[in-house]
Amino acid sequence: MMVPNIGRVGVWAMDLRFGDSAAIDAAAAELDELGYGALWIPGGIDDAVLGDVDRLLSATKRIVLATGIINIWKQEAADVAAWWKGQSAERQARVWLGIGISHGPIIGEDWAKPIAKTRSWLEAAEAAGLPGDALCIAALGPQMMALARESTGGAHPYLVDASHTVTARGILGPGKVLAPEQGVVLESDPAKARALAREAIKFYTSLPNYCNNWRRLGYSEEDIATVSDRLIDGIFAWGSAAAIAGRVKAHHDAGADHVCIQVISATGLDGSRAAWRELAAVLL
Repeated sequence: MMVPNIGRVGVWAMDLRFGDSAAIDAAAAELDELGYGALWIPGGIDDAVLGDVDRLLSATKRIVLATGIINIWKQEAADVAAWWKGQSAERQARVWLGIGISHGPIIGEDWAKPIAKTRSWLEAAEAAGLPGDALCIAALGPQMMALARESTGGAHPYLVDASHTVTARGILGPGKVLAPEQGVVLESDPAKARALAREAIKFYTSLPNYCNNWRRLGYSEEDIATVSDRLIDGIFAWGSAAAIAGRVKAHHDAGADHVCIQVISATGLDGSRAAWRELAAVLL
């Protein structure tokens, strides 16, 4: 198979994984109608994301459903392969399964070396009949990015800037899909925008994978420890719709095939839906 056609811009949304299912289904259907190419939903904290993918496939007509991520500690490769093989060809063409290693502080003492664990999971998936193009890896560092190139259809980096996209494209090479997430705050007041972004990133500053990646990108220990304006402004796009569109374009210019925006809103799903509508006018 080929990598599903996820288009140039998609939406990454926690709001579309947890909450009232009727409201979520209606929002997903609207994103489909607006013309976004993919809807990314998280699965890192549990083993139930594929059930929500099933439901959202039925609630939409065209948009690709992507996972950001399937936690490979919580879902066995054979089970994911069986789920995928049980889908119709039409639905398989609308699913892209992003997988990830999660983090030692979350998984605990069982957490193994990330590359070896991920490679082992991918080998088991292939043996169970899940093609590599149906998968991507939530890769940050160069070794995981190389594994994405070797064994899957591409990579889905999270909490990165456009300089990371340049490096990632160089490692992935041509022919692999690079789909970074971009956090966005549709707010032009600097203090308000940064406060929303700072609250959204706070948890991730305790996770070594993200901190190590920010160091590689040139952010200082002080930037990370204080969640500085420099870190916020580098990782998040905030301001007007036009300003956010410029940051999405920067990823595309740096080599991204697809950028999935994650709206950071103070008003939940309703606020996200309003932002998705406004941003659709400049992104799609």
